[in-house]
Amino acid sequence: MLNFEDNKILIVDDESSIRQALQATLSSLGFTVITAGREEEALALIRMTQFAAALLDINMPGMSGIDTCRLMRRAAPRLSILMLTVRDREEDKIEALDAGADDFVTKPFHVGELSARLRAAVRRSLITENNKNAVIHIGEIVLHPERRIVTKAGQVLQLTPKEFDLLHYLMQNAGLPVRHAKLLTSVWGTEYGNELEYLRTFVCQIRKKLEDDPSNPFYLLTEPHLGYRFSDSFETEEQSSQEQ
Repeated sequence: MLNFEDNKILIVDDESSIRQALQATLSSLGFTVITAGREEEALALIRMTQFAAALLDINMPGMSGIDTCRLMRRAAPRLSILMLTVRDREEDKIEALDAGADDFVTKPFHVGELSARLRAAVRRSLITENNKNAVIHIGEIVLHPERRIVTKAGQVLQLTPKEFDLLHYLMQNAGLPVRHAKLLTSVWGTEYGNELEYLRTFVCQIRKKLEDDPSNPFYLLTEPHLGYRFSDSFETEEQSSQEQ
């Protein structure tokens, strides 16, 4: 199990039974959990307490979960926010990400999946400017930002400069979905926001160099209609162990 300096989680859901169940489950997995049943209560809590991540129900009465997410993002820009929803429409996922959510979990969910997504969110919240050049090690892949070298099982991968930049951005956000437009503008610039085929070509080339089987990727995963997610080894291992 990974250890974090701060693993305090805020759960925001109007149903007390769901809050209690999530609190019991996540507490048993090592998280420190605080709950809120209303949007106003949640906003007050994040202004007073520093959380590593928040789990927010999209279907809240009164102010919508999407609007609450926007306010939470303004109040706590570094907070990792996951939206919890019974809906699985791509439009809802896009709306959640546009509102400032870092990730989404669809009900009913597997405990292993929820825990892995939360741990990825916690890791993301701990990234600061001071360690932006830190070596990233996920599975067999090691990326050295300052040396601009990527290795797999000790073997150097021959990446072009832009392939390296794209892979670096995805690995910095490992475990979280990154939208197509976000990837394009972050790696290439604002003028490339709509060049989807351009991005797909680069992802295809990286997979050929990175994956054992590019047609069945283990690391660089597709989020259908949304973008891409670099899977971290902890997420994959935990989900597998929970499912066995």
